[in-house]
Amino acid sequence: MEFTKVTALMKATALELAILTGHLVLYPSGIVAERLAPTPPPSVTPGRRPVVLLHGFVDNRSVFVVLRRSLTRNGRDCVESLNYSPLTCDLRAAAELLGRRVDEIRARTGHAEVDIVGHSLGGLIARYYVQRLGGDSGVHTLVTLGTPHSGTSVAPLADAHPLVRQMRPGSEVLRELAGPSPGCRTRFVSFWSDLDQIMVPVETARLDHPDLLVHNVRVSGIGHLALTVHPTVATGVREALDTDGPEAPGAREEEPGATSVA
Repeated sequence: MEFTKVTALMKATALELAILTGHLVLYPSGIVAERLAPTPPPSVTPGRRPVVLLHGFVDNRSVFVVLRRSLTRNGRDCVESLNYSPLTCDLRAAAELLGRRVDEIRARTGHAEVDIVGHSLGGLIARYYVQRLGGDSGVHTLVTLGTPHSGTSVAPLADAHPLVRQMRPGSEVLRELAGPSPGCRTRFVSFWSDLDQIMVPVETARLDHPDLLVHNVRVSGIGHLALTVHPTVATGVREALDTDGPEAPGAREEEPGATSVA
């Protein structure tokens, strides 16, 4: 059993290194903000809800190249990425920027709601917007990928950066998010991996809140970066965005092994 775990970790680590290498090549292409499509007439754009992609710490929109292609090829005709400045020192400021972008997309497309997919810190920023800044009025579904909902203890030397401190267990921001959120209308789907070495402990990427409509999805056999590129996860994200059914508040866990990618 222990040998199996070590083998799985070695495979996941090798995959992470390969993905990191590819991402470093693509990274420069994502530094500049993407060009927005021309403003359409003031009527509802046909098709499904727009999707906003939000990257993690010291990253940019290039991390979503594969996931974005998957979404557009499967019927999402409006998928846009948001870059927040690498100089951002407060998660709340990034959440306000996200709110302005969501309002702009809704006005431009005529859609009353959007969906958001956030990787790592991006999921936490989106969650703050939804829970604390009234974003639940315009966000139908928020999907988080490897997001430290309860805080991560990885890389203690990185605490020099304010955003990293806000991702620590017990930070002021996380205490705000843990507070009451009665009537929050957004659906949450949180993907977390059992081999995510950036989430310490790995269960911190599960979202547990009694007032929120939550579905937690455990992913087996891949690491933190692979959550944005693995085809099985991409399929799960598409299914999450296409599901409109209501759920009772409180976290719901998927069946064990339902999203195994090992």
